[in-house]
Amino acid sequence: MKVSRRATFNAAHRLFRSDWTDEQNSQVFGKCSNPNYHGHNYVLEVWLEGDINPETGYVIDLKTVKDVINSEISDRFDHRNLNLDCPEFAELNPTAENIALVSWNLLRAKLPMHLALTIKLWETENNCVEYAGN
Repeated sequence: MKVSRRATFNAAHRLFRSDWTDEQNSQVFGKCSNPNYHGHNYVLEVWLEGDINPETGYVIDLKTVKDVINSEISDRFDHRNLNLDCPEFAELNPTAENIALVSWNLLRAKLPMHLALTIKLWETENNCVEYAGN
């Protein structure tokens, strides 16, 4: 059985490599390399898979999942500049892929290990990434 909790957060970022010229960054990352940053309204889907607990009828209480998402993701990234405010991205380009990877690791450390974890991060209504830890 799979269950999911959805959350949203807003964050700014700039995609760039400090060891590249402005021209190289612009060629690779386009307008996402704007030196003044830009933002997204991210949508995070957290999917957990496992057996239904016969005592509760739950795979996991989704209130628990909500609380973990709030403490590990929303409180950490919402209304932040990922490049400047978040140590997780001090040396890591905050692409959607890397945001998903960091988010998965933060959530995996707090959610029951017997449940398989997959996350899907929507950066725009048309662009998303999915990560299951493999």
